[in-house]
Amino acid sequence: MQKTTTQKYDSALKPAAAAVALLFAGSAFSAEEAGVLPELQVQSKKDNPYAVQKSANQKFTAPLKDTPKSVTVITEDLIRDTGSNTFQDALRTTPGITFGSGEGGGSALTDRPFIRGFDSQSAIFVDGLRDIGAQTREVFAIEQMEVLKGPSGAFDGRGSAGGSINIVTKRAKADNFTSGSIGLGTDRYRRATFDGNYMIGEDAAIRLVGLVHDADVPGRDSVDVKRWGFMPSITLGLNGPTSLSANWYHFETDDMSDRGLPYTDNSGTLYHRPLHVSKDTFYGFKDKDYQKTGSDIGTLEFKHAFSDDLVLRNTARYGVTKNKYVTTRALVQAPGAASGLLNLNNQARYTKTETISNLTDLSIAFATGDINHNVNIGFEWSKAETDQFAAITSGTLNSPVNMYDPDPNRSSGLDVSWSGTPSSTTTSRNRSLYAFDSIELNDKWLLNAGLRYDKFYVKNNVADAEHTFWNYQLGAVYKINSQGNVYVSYATSSTPVGLNNGDGNQENGNNLVANTANLRPERTKSFEVGTKWEVLDGLALTAAAFYTQKYDARVLTEADVFANAGEVDVKGIELSAAGKITAKWNVFAGYTYLDTEQSKTGDFLGGSTNLGSAANKGKELPGIAKNSASVWTTYSVLPDLTLGGGAFYVDRVHADPGNSLYVPSYVRWDAMANYKIDDRISLQLNLQNLTDKRYFNQTYTRHFATVAPGRLAFVSLNFKF
Repeated sequence: MQKTTTQKYDSALKPAAAAVALLFAGSAFSAEEAGVLPELQVQSKKDNPYAVQKSANQKFTAPLKDTPKSVTVITEDLIRDTGSNTFQDALRTTPGITFGSGEGGGSALTDRPFIRGFDSQSAIFVDGLRDIGAQTREVFAIEQMEVLKGPSGAFDGRGSAGGSINIVTKRAKADNFTSGSIGLGTDRYRRATFDGNYMIGEDAAIRLVGLVHDADVPGRDSVDVKRWGFMPSITLGLNGPTSLSANWYHFETDDMSDRGLPYTDNSGTLYHRPLHVSKDTFYGFKDKDYQKTGSDIGTLEFKHAFSDDLVLRNTARYGVTKNKYVTTRALVQAPGAASGLLNLNNQARYTKTETISNLTDLSIAFATGDINHNVNIGFEWSKAETDQFAAITSGTLNSPVNMYDPDPNRSSGLDVSWSGTPSSTTTSRNRSLYAFDSIELNDKWLLNAGLRYDKFYVKNNVADAEHTFWNYQLGAVYKINSQGNVYVSYATSSTPVGLNNGDGNQENGNNLVANTANLRPERTKSFEVGTKWEVLDGLALTAAAFYTQKYDARVLTEADVFANAGEVDVKGIELSAAGKITAKWNVFAGYTYLDTEQSKTGDFLGGSTNLGSAANKGKELPGIAKNSASVWTTYSVLPDLTLGGGAFYVDRVHADPGNSLYVPSYVRWDAMANYKIDDRISLQLNLQNLTDKRYFNQTYTRHFATVAPGRLAFVSLNFKF
């Protein structure tokens, strides 16, 4: 039986022994631990572009099919075919994920995904390492994205109440190629990418990926985006048991900040939609508003394979991310307000986050009698420091404004600069120990167990807090036959105060202040049953039902006083299909149903904007779509011509805990065509939001919703030599 174990371990890990050494490339992000992208997996993606058999993260000690948890993998091929250019673009292909915004802080104008009912802004990882710097992420350096559904505290540590997202980056590997694309389109769309990988002798390689992007946002007057970045990486020791990899990620954006449209107070009606004006309407000032972000992240990984069954890794990372914006927000239109006028206010934020982290982990395959084990154990530590700089304003903001016809070229009347020293600093430290084991009892039964201990300390100018907590993952898989199985799992997570390091959503007691410092971490537990199948020519089918409960949730007991006395319930089902129906026909599709409830609240009425206030008992969670579905498919109609298209449906989303604000449901349609000129060059046409649908892709609790881009068409010349 040991021989069988070694063979299975070898097939899964030995390619990684070459490719894991390839150092995972940094990212538009920052933080902790290196995932491994086996060469075998990359090859499988060429044969089956939308399906992946094994996670790039070594904490997954079994293939995804035999992992008792819902995991969705968004491949590089899917990202390219759909024409996705940003983190949010790519995630729209996965139902069950919505996006929020914030009044201020990092969550205001950066990525803030919700997974299975819960804010997951602090549960975004790059190659397995936590990224806490607020950013708007790109896809040019991404190999694939892995969405882990349900509480994942054993995998990820603090946070992860609804799940997490792990971004797997491109890195130097054993190959020689030069590839890239040049794109032009409507709305001044211009984009160029480059990806070159080159061997140095027989045992080393270098790789460089890069991007330049400049475009207007379709359907948003005066809103544009500009970004550029590059990532070099090098790997030494590709063919030996010992390897060393290094990379550096640099990325910058210079965008027009956009706060979308305010809500309308209909004075007594239950639901208030965003203001009904032209979707082009932009209330900002071109002479004042902007958002600039920057990331510089370096990573060093050492790996030594003592044997096929014993692999040691150490990964160290240092990163700095910056987020600076000045923006204009239109206030909710109140009843009785002057006809046709909206009041405005100015918001400004500048934060700098510096992170240093290290992970040491060991992968082991062994047998105890007839029982096989694949184990990963590790120790991680990290330190992060976030500085906030105060905005210095002079002048008087030009307000109010004509709600139907604002002029972005009008003078703002305001000048904004920044203090030279931080106005506040938040520092956090984390220490973690974890262990995972996939236990193959026999040909039919597989157990999966994970245990993690975290010690988390956070302090700022006014308070500090320290928490220690354990999280668990336990699941069982029964293999019906070689094609399918059924599974059951239980998992937990812990969410302490100060999770976002002072640079994220500050609502509902998340901010570290004197009256929240002593609160226990919120706890989440989840039960899930499901089944996974591989059918036809390589089509992966999954179905799952789950129940998640957050307890010890922070709720209001009186004005500005929180206690661990609340509960939230989430019940749902999830269906997905990914892979090949035939040799010519690929599909990536899914459906998610979420039934959420604030089941136990505090005694304080608190108003409709506070989770867990007495007035909101029984209400749905904000930022969540009860029903969401997506389908993307491509078909090779001719040897050199592939056609594709997709539809993306998102149900009504409530913006506030009181369910009095909402954005309507929508369906968005996309299409693509790819013509292969020869083996090295192809032309691809992407049509996004074909019907020019007016919809909103981000909500905020009290004030506004962000307008999604309108119709966009662009053509890309893709090449690979």
